[in-house]
Amino acid sequence: MSAAAKKPVEERVYEVGELTRVEGEGSLRLRVRDGEVVEARFGIFETPRYFEQLVVGRTPDEVIDIVARICGICPVAYQMSAVHGFEDLFGVRVDPSTRALRRLFYCGEWIESHALHVYFLHAPDFLGYESGIALAADHGPLVEKALRMKKAGNRLVALLGGRPIHPVSVRVGGWSRAPRTAELREHRPALVEALEIARETVDIVAGFTMPAFARESRLVSLRHAAEYPYNDGRIVSSDGIDISPAAWRDVFEEHHVEGSNALHARAVDGRGPYLVGPAARITLAADQLHPLAREALASSGFAEQIRTNVYASIVARAVELVHAVAEAIDIIDAYRPPSEPLVHWQSRPGVAAWATEAPRGLLFHRYEVDEAGRIRSAQIVPPTAQNQAAIERDLVAAAPEAIALPHEAATRRLEQMIRSYDPCISCATHFLDLTIEEA
Repeated sequence: MSAAAKKPVEERVYEVGELTRVEGEGSLRLRVRDGEVVEARFGIFETPRYFEQLVVGRTPDEVIDIVARICGICPVAYQMSAVHGFEDLFGVRVDPSTRALRRLFYCGEWIESHALHVYFLHAPDFLGYESGIALAADHGPLVEKALRMKKAGNRLVALLGGRPIHPVSVRVGGWSRAPRTAELREHRPALVEALEIARETVDIVAGFTMPAFARESRLVSLRHAAEYPYNDGRIVSSDGIDISPAAWRDVFEEHHVEGSNALHARAVDGRGPYLVGPAARITLAADQLHPLAREALASSGFAEQIRTNVYASIVARAVELVHAVAEAIDIIDAYRPPSEPLVHWQSRPGVAAWATEAPRGLLFHRYEVDEAGRIRSAQIVPPTAQNQAAIERDLVAAAPEAIALPHEAATRRLEQMIRSYDPCISCATHFLDLTIEEA
């Protein structure tokens, strides 16, 4: 056969010019040749914010206030990773009630973050709406319930942190102010209502039609012997990793990827991307869920899909909503104010390193503290950085099905997949601006 008679190569380029993501702006490029993806790039081009440099020269308590500004949705996560790392280095032992309050603090953040994501960022994809606002036009009572549930989480963060965004009460050794018993119990009725809404949410999202997708991922999360992971536990994986939080750098590393201003995190063993977040936690720690959440997970029938289908992450978040609200009620019922809201501590030089579970997944902090008690260097690894490679991999895997769809349907399918990783509020609508270039 002559060269002229050969079948021409069919190439299509999918360009996402402005990808508004969890922590800023990015882009996506998929190049498909004869039905096979030959290039996939998830580029992140937001200007670096330099928080790791901003904390250099600061004291630990200043760091806790500064890192809360990294994210308006997950400030508690950044504060908790920092404060636990410093307390571990300094040998601080807090009152058991302080520890319980910190779990309650995290409950509040998970409630507000998961409620926002499930109803306003992700559910519209399954129900055929362009936005949460459009969804509310047809399902007003349901969206009002979601807002009341989110408000219950906001209120918890405000009660403990002094305000609902960028809280200010967390300190090394405890709290600048611990809440009174009456303050927390006044909030209990709102949480009781939120629990019913959360259980209803599991039923609703379990009824969604999930796009066909399956992959075996290396899943990574904290796991604790006696509780669902928030602030404590060991870093484990679905394939045998088991290390202390401070040992994150022994197993994982960050590296720069062309076309991105954000670092990618990979395991040092070279075994490819790994996934953090609700799907990892449910898979690795479901036995530690609150009994009501375990019941909700079982009744959903989604335990296996959560493990293998990224689209089913919406069910995982709904199950975690049940857990967070139910545990919050239990903590409030058992609460006694700490005898020492703020215990004395003494700085020492060394490395403060810790990991906690942000709503979106594992969050690692590492600080070098000098002899004067000030920060010499810092490393902060958010969940999104750890999931970026997995996002690229899954987009490649989903591409053959997506490109078989019409232009608009392909756009929606790729949007839906990326939103499965829980991008931030700025990603609520028109996540991708997809253009297709036919060669």
